Amino acid sequence: MMIGLSLFMGILSVSQAEAKSYDNPDTIVVARDGTGEFRNISEAIEVCRAFMDYHKVIYVKKGTYKEKIIIPQWVQNIEICGEDRDQTIITYDDHANIAMTDGNWPAATTMQLMALGDRPKLGTFRTFTLRIEANNITLKNITIENNAARLGQAVALMTVGDQLKFVNCRFLGHQDTVYTGSPYTRLYFDHCYIEGTTDFIFGPSTAWFEQCHIHCKLNSYITAASTPKDAEYGYVFNQCNITAAENVTKLYLGRPWRDYGYTLFMHCSLPRQICPAGWHHWQKEREQTARYLEFENTGEGANTTERASWTRQLTKKEAKNITLENVFKRNDNWAPQQ
Repeated sequence: MMIGLSLFMGILSVSQAEAKSYDNPDTIVVARDGTGEFRNISEAIEVCRAFMDYHKVIYVKKGTYKEKIIIPQWVQNIEICGEDRDQTIITYDDHANIAMTDGNWPAATTMQLMALGDRPKLGTFRTFTLRIEANNITLKNITIENNAARLGQAVALMTVGDQLKFVNCRFLGHQDTVYTGSPYTRLYFDHCYIEGTTDFIFGPSTAWFEQCHIHCKLNSYITAASTPKDAEYGYVFNQCNITAAENVTKLYLGRPWRDYGYTLFMHCSLPRQICPAGWHHWQKEREQTARYLEFENTGEGANTTERASWTRQLTKKEAKNITLENVFKRNDNWAPQQ
């Protein structure tokens, strides 16, 4: 018993000493080839002090990191920066229809379902490759991928925190690639590439997409916003380039996952595959509440003469008020472009 306690105390003291040695604004280097301080990104996040009041960079060298990562709520002010966007890849392959293990589901529920001859499935919201629960997190020059086969929903990025910034990143997947998972939180995507099949940008957050490349791989829906009724803004796509695979013939800009979904495409390039109606109601009654907007888009898919009657074009006066400052306006003066 005493030997076990001594061993535990020894491990604890080493862990505390290691965490303390990283309690500073110096950069941490992660490399799969062993040339960094850590070989896994999760290990580097683990040594960061809770609620840091300084900026901490985790620099990730080129390589493929097969990790299911959570950035916990008590970590903040971290920047994860890849050496090369296309060659620094965080990947995992969970999808919604994978059977749960006993350790990941309440025991009573597992027993009840197994008694019926069934085992619970993972479900959409446990499939993430990267889950960000913290505030004030930045990702740069890195790829986040869910490379599961098309067997169900498979989230690459799941966000919970506020003031999250993504610069020159790639988000790869099929259905449900990017889940902006918390109402009223603010996300900024700058010059990012996002691809998927169905509803591959979805959720209740307020998110601004600046000069992003959005690539559609199948006939389906690009967005599925679930913006709360009292949130003034949801998804804003500004100067984005929407493209489609060669096999795609029919696309919708979005459908409302919940009643008051808000999505705006402005100054975007829309491909010919955007169907004339532009938008889908998902459920007929949502035509009365969904907030679906466009302004001065270009391309073959930008013709609005046959757009769904319950969507509308902004006036020039209205469009003047759609600025990053107004969309993200709070008392904290967060300015993600700085």
